[in-house]
Amino acid sequence: VIRPEPCGVCGSRIRFGKAAVKCRQCQLLLHPKCREQCPSPCVPRPHHHAWPREGVLADFAPPTPPLVPALVVQCVTEVETRGLTETGLYRVPGAEQLVREWKRRLLRAGGALPALGSVADIHVVCGVLKDFLRGLKEPLVTFSLHPAFLRAADILDDAACGTALRHVVSKLPPANRDTLAFLMLHLLRVSRSPDCKMDVLNLSRVFGPTLVGHSSANPTPLAIMEDTPRQCKVVARLLSLPPDFWRGFVGTEQENLVP
Repeated sequence: VIRPEPCGVCGSRIRFGKAAVKCRQCQLLLHPKCREQCPSPCVPRPHHHAWPREGVLADFAPPTPPLVPALVVQCVTEVETRGLTETGLYRVPGAEQLVREWKRRLLRAGGALPALGSVADIHVVCGVLKDFLRGLKEPLVTFSLHPAFLRAADILDDAACGTALRHVVSKLPPANRDTLAFLMLHLLRVSRSPDCKMDVLNLSRVFGPTLVGHSSANPTPLAIMEDTPRQCKVVARLLSLPPDFWRGFVGTEQENLVP
């Protein structure tokens, strides 16, 4: 091993200079002692290239609807499987180095993603999801629709605000729209878990900058200051829309798209 990487079975790092076992088919890396617990059969690596290091959301989306990237689905599925009893889900940071390492592994893998079950700390999985969304070339709420989302969220009348937001959501590119719907349904489930202690307000503070962002790639300091409270307001308003509206984009059975 030249560059230390986590073992695909136990999750602990294989250190520099140590021997490791690597599968020719799927590139899974293991401690020699973990070979017996190796998941079988392996998933051969797809023939297409790894995902880009950065891009717009559509670059990561599957070819058929719902257009939600496998990385997003896998992180959400893992969080819902074992994270809904964790206090401060998405607010408590995961170890930065592990978040970077796992994000790199998932991006490099492309289609056949390594299992996240070996990540001991669920906050690391939450960190990977947030970091992936933050690293896109433009946020889920696209640059061009950003002002329209802010305007819609500012409408005081709840019914009119809901109508305006539905209209703007429908204008998003299909991959952005489907992924936003998938995430909203997930965040609503997180908000309903008493153990997480993450209500809609808490979640909107965490996800406002990530999902809504700014209206350009290089906002001015003034724009950053003005946008921040409004970003949270947009996410809080989106989370107040009925779940059936969001299910219309990802389908009821496909709310949990286990890859």
